[in-house]
Amino acid sequence: MAPQVAAARPVPARRTAGVTAPRHLAVRWLGRVGYDEAWALQRGLHAHSSRNHLLLLEHPHVVTMGPRAPAAHVLMDPAAAGAELCRTDRGGDVTYHGPGQLVGYPILTLGGPRAGGLGAAAAYVESLEDLLIEVLEDLGLPGAGRLDRHRGVWLDFGGARPRKIAAIGVRVRRGRTLHGFALNVDPDLSWFGRIVPCGIREHPVTSLAAEGVAVTMPEVVDAVAERAAQRWGAAGWDRADIAATGRRQVPQPADSAVMATAGAAPAAGRPRGARPVPVTFPATSDVEPAAADGGAQPQPVPARLGGDNPAPETPVAGGRKPSWMRVVARTGPEFRRIKSVMRDLDLVTVCEEAGCPNIYECWEQGTATFMLGGERCTRSCGFCLIDTRRPEPLDPAEPDRVAAAAARMGLEHAVVTAVARDDVADGGAAHFAACIRAIRALCPSVTVEVLIPDCKGDPAALSVVFDERPDVLNHNIETVARLQRLVRPSAGYARSLAVLARAKDSGLVTKSSIMVGLGETAGEVAEALGDLAGVGCDIVTIGQYLRPSSAHLPVERWWPPEDFEALGRIGTELGIGHVESSPLTRSSYHAAGAARSVGAAAGGA
Repeated sequence: MAPQVAAARPVPARRTAGVTAPRHLAVRWLGRVGYDEAWALQRGLHAHSSRNHLLLLEHPHVVTMGPRAPAAHVLMDPAAAGAELCRTDRGGDVTYHGPGQLVGYPILTLGGPRAGGLGAAAAYVESLEDLLIEVLEDLGLPGAGRLDRHRGVWLDFGGARPRKIAAIGVRVRRGRTLHGFALNVDPDLSWFGRIVPCGIREHPVTSLAAEGVAVTMPEVVDAVAERAAQRWGAAGWDRADIAATGRRQVPQPADSAVMATAGAAPAAGRPRGARPVPVTFPATSDVEPAAADGGAQPQPVPARLGGDNPAPETPVAGGRKPSWMRVVARTGPEFRRIKSVMRDLDLVTVCEEAGCPNIYECWEQGTATFMLGGERCTRSCGFCLIDTRRPEPLDPAEPDRVAAAAARMGLEHAVVTAVARDDVADGGAAHFAACIRAIRALCPSVTVEVLIPDCKGDPAALSVVFDERPDVLNHNIETVARLQRLVRPSAGYARSLAVLARAKDSGLVTKSSIMVGLGETAGEVAEALGDLAGVGCDIVTIGQYLRPSSAHLPVERWWPPEDFEALGRIGTELGIGHVESSPLTRSSYHAAGAARSVGAAAGGA
């Protein structure tokens, strides 16, 4: 049985309800995210998504300055105290963000005939203030309000000692909002002594903790999400959270006749909005039920991922693979030829290293995915078979050998990936760039697809790859938001979305991939597809996770072919140009056809 998506809950009328246009709202708790990454993600959602979004997160220590903020309002070098200094295009002066402060970035379409005007922007800022005032009351701190001449939310605003508890700085571009608010939960308030916060010298900054309100960050996130859904979620809303820990959770209860709506899904105990056009999952879908109280129960984590269970299994994962997952080995002449080329040129393929079930089909068709950087990866993801011992130095001759292999194989479309090389300053970006150049120099007509790691989110390193204009820029998000820290503990959901957003902003055709069978729900997959569509991702592949060994994460569920078809329809409805979805689909499966379908051309988009 597949999980049921709850209908949209009734939304009470608000006096500021007309500020924003009624669109589906996607709420995301993203954990701790770098300022530049969050800004890239905002820009991507602003440019490519038709939905409304609320990104909730914490930043590492950072001091930000609006375009008119005087340098004198930064009283000491932030770098000396371990913080970044970032210029930004939001309104306002100088402020600080850091751990213990909830930052909210609403990307909303404003309503009304003058949605891009100053009046609409002012009304929107007032609506943010109202939302935060209501949240503070919900959390046990009533009496917050506004202070004349100063934006934000204040305590004792009519008394002898006004103090600011939340800052607001926004920008409205083409009727869509950017930036947002910062609510002080329990940050280190001494940081505000290193700046003139918001240009206000005469009034101090405070926090919930300093006011004697003991609440956790998850409680504050819940309160903000609830109030935001009331204000902005009348057309439906969903919420996805990065889990605080990497412990697995079993999917929630399921019904026999179900609907999974594009971009809408329930989590235990939380209502969800729904798109008007449902996608039906067949009643044959079988999901392991959760506890009777509807809560998801944690399960043991493999020892290789820091847990105490060497090889956990579940009833869903046990037994033989279903018939649709069985692959017949076909080691014909073309397979043997490809293998010979790889051995002759001392090359590594992800087909072999990752145990791809499509190796026989792809190699018989004369296609393979080259893997740069050797056979050892610097990350230890819970799904991946690749060796994680200390890697060897990069081989500068490897790009030329890959180009020679592409020529000998007669490829029309070359796919190049790599192990993560966090031991290298640029994460291996220059190695990718050299490979793109080598292939194009030897095989000018070949289209080049690169499947890159996140390069630690470094914009300069990513630009090294982007500047070579690969025909397809692929970066895999791998799984749903909740399971990120379990499945790939050294990566990040927001970072991956930001990588794709940056690539799209550079004018590239972008691609990503999702595995299912790790314990996610259908609704969570729909949410992830909505996020990929939101940053303009052109191609998405969806396939069944296969456990490579007993030391890796177990298979929680075998998704049947008809459910993959339904997931494909969800992605298409959300606006993704090409969705390849089937049990045996992998990131590079039918890559050439997918690239052609979205118009990727040699030399870059």
